[in-house]
Amino acid sequence: MYSIVLVDDHAIVREGFKRLIGLEPDLQVVGECRCADDAVEAVAQHRPDLVALDLSLPDGSGLPLIEHLGSVSPGTRIVVLSMHDGEPYVSEALRRGASGYVTKGVAPEELVAGLRAVMQGEQFLSSDLRQRRAEQPESALDPLHRLTTREHEVFLLLACGRTPKQVAAELGIGQKTVYIHRASVMGKLNAGSELELYRMASERGLLPASG
Repeated sequence: MYSIVLVDDHAIVREGFKRLIGLEPDLQVVGECRCADDAVEAVAQHRPDLVALDLSLPDGSGLPLIEHLGSVSPGTRIVVLSMHDGEPYVSEALRRGASGYVTKGVAPEELVAGLRAVMQGEQFLSSDLRQRRAEQPESALDPLHRLTTREHEVFLLLACGRTPKQVAAELGIGQKTVYIHRASVMGKLNAGSELELYRMASERGLLPASG
């Protein structure tokens, strides 16, 4: 029996998903949550096999929550259930550790298919997303995917307001190397300033919470 925690701020949506999952003999909903804080508590308590997670929550974006839940229960897989069907949401959710992404506009059967695929170790995208990705050129996907691992680190630090000197110190690399990475990041993202990097990071929920 696979255990599942549902995270969605709409009770009627949770109830619909719960009834659908309840029709499957080997799937069981062990927790329902309406916000990120409740989700962390439920996952820590139940250590479920899977979390079905909405991205729009009353206490913040579900994107950072994907990574947080992964650290709370490393063995728990995450499937995003969202009304957001475009970039950067899909790519960013997968990059942060989600194993599947199902939009709320597809047939209910796709949700069950997605849950099963993910439990078997596969990555799953709902049919509308697969079709869109097949039709899109690579350049239409989130440009952050063009960055190397080191460039992504430099991007985040610059977006957080660090100076090149501070970035060099934090990453343990030379300041000249930082300027090289910075130029590459700016070029790949078509950004003209650190302010634009901040905007990109903010839109994706990549910046640490203030306070």
